[in-house]
Amino acid sequence: MTASHTTLDLPRLLDTAGSILDDAVERFVDGQGAPSAVDKGGTDFATQIDLDLERHIGAALADRTQIPVHGEEFGGADVVDGPVWVLDPIDGTFNYSAGMPLTGILLGLVVDGQATLGLTWLPLVGRRYAAHVDGPLLLDGTPVAPAPDMELSEAAVAFGPFDARGGGRYPGTRRADLLRELSTRAARIRMTGSTGVDMAFTAAGVFGGAIAFGRHPWDNAAGAALVRAAGGVATDIAGRPWTVSSPSLVAGTPTVHAGLMRVIHETIEEWSE
Repeated sequence: MTASHTTLDLPRLLDTAGSILDDAVERFVDGQGAPSAVDKGGTDFATQIDLDLERHIGAALADRTQIPVHGEEFGGADVVDGPVWVLDPIDGTFNYSAGMPLTGILLGLVVDGQATLGLTWLPLVGRRYAAHVDGPLLLDGTPVAPAPDMELSEAAVAFGPFDARGGGRYPGTRRADLLRELSTRAARIRMTGSTGVDMAFTAAGVFGGAIAFGRHPWDNAAGAALVRAAGGVATDIAGRPWTVSSPSLVAGTPTVHAGLMRVIHETIEEWSE
């Protein structure tokens, strides 16, 4: 029998996970600028720090919480059934290796596929975002008020990086069409190169919303949990509530998210089918 989030001590798990990530911060900071150690194709790669941090954080989580872990680099437990941690030891690896501080550690707890708890540690800018579904968004351990809702025309929107000639579920040409249209409808468009940064900043109200075209749960689970805890909405590009199996993530305050969905539908209607 699997556990629901109501049977888990979420505040305790949040505190424990936060202390484990705190223990990893010094290694994360010291390793900035590390070169590629594992080539994943194209410009995607992992550093040795990715591998070392995942081993260290994953082992500590499993030992101290008795909940299995699934990480970006080594895989692990099935992410669909029961409670499982999903870990990205370095989100925004290209930024990290290049010396850009918009990079961090992402950790989400999913329960039967639902984003239940999230932590996004950004050591190079000194920010720690954490939340669970039953509590407020915490910034550096302090509760913050929900982000002010606004119209899309007043909001900055984060947009996931892409190759305009790329293919896949969301081809680059269509992403470019969407970016072009959003540039006329949102106050500003920003491309940070880190899904974790985009979603944490959306939860905290720095951005009104964000669009991520990736499907990986280790990229999206923490952010989905943070945005929802802050009173926002997290879905896929088709507007379905985000789960660990979702192929994408669109997040924002309720009004901004609704505006993003209108633009997506008007510009790339077939993505909603």
